[in-house]
Amino acid sequence: MDSDKMIYERLQKEFEAALAAQTEEIYLDGEQWNDGLLATIRERVHMEADRKAMPGDMGMLPDHHFHEKSSYKVGNKVICCLEGARIGIQYETSFADEPRELYHCVLESRSFLEKMTVAEHTVPFFLPVREAENDLLSSNAMRFIDYVGELVQAYVDRREQVNLIKELYGNQIGELYHSLPYHVIEFVLNVYDCKVTLSLRYADLVSTLPTRTRVFAWPVHSSRRNMTSTLNRNVTGMPLVQAVPTRLAYAEDALQNMNLPEAYAEIVLKLPQALGGMFQHLSPVSSS
Repeated sequence: MDSDKMIYERLQKEFEAALAAQTEEIYLDGEQWNDGLLATIRERVHMEADRKAMPGDMGMLPDHHFHEKSSYKVGNKVICCLEGARIGIQYETSFADEPRELYHCVLESRSFLEKMTVAEHTVPFFLPVREAENDLLSSNAMRFIDYVGELVQAYVDRREQVNLIKELYGNQIGELYHSLPYHVIEFVLNVYDCKVTLSLRYADLVSTLPTRTRVFAWPVHSSRRNMTSTLNRNVTGMPLVQAVPTRLAYAEDALQNMNLPEAYAEIVLKLPQALGGMFQHLSPVSSS
């Protein structure tokens, strides 16, 4: 069985060859991408497969006797005809207007009248392509194609948001955990002599903003202010964390309404004011 890398490289070469052979690339707006167009593409790939299966000279007729070779671009998708009565969809992902990975999905059916199935794809295994195939492909193929595009773009967006805060604020972040699809993210922020725990949950895998957030601040007894006190230290000599945390509603709202790097900056900026009298001697943690 091919490895994921081998499948990706093979499909990438096949898509590149198919797109290079196209006579035109047609750009579609939202309304032009519809069930009728998808039916036309399906008909074309089967006509092409039938032509090549014809005996003798009939199978050698030039392509233009049947149709022009066209690819279709709509949103982050490029749709093209592949050999063997297959339809190929290439998904282009991006973050902050910069391109990221390409993903592929290949659909096939034994005839124009039979339902399509996913022949193979390069979408990460932890994204529910097969579930979407079962739920959508036979009843609404266009919605299936769109949904897979939303899946991969949202995954890349969530992943890159986490990568960006690690790059920008890595010195302030303690433990950081995320699930493979980045739909569960948890991390600890150490700043202003306190420990802030942030938990983000995304209701579905096409979301780029979390639907449930929890942010708590735990006051830490600074070693700088308790040099002579042993009561405020545990047996390891580390500063103790106050037993009762404070929930930061403003931070939870920021996470639900801004992307993660922007929300992070907002949270840190307003943290002293939000904590008010709980930290009468707040001092930023050194960035060194």
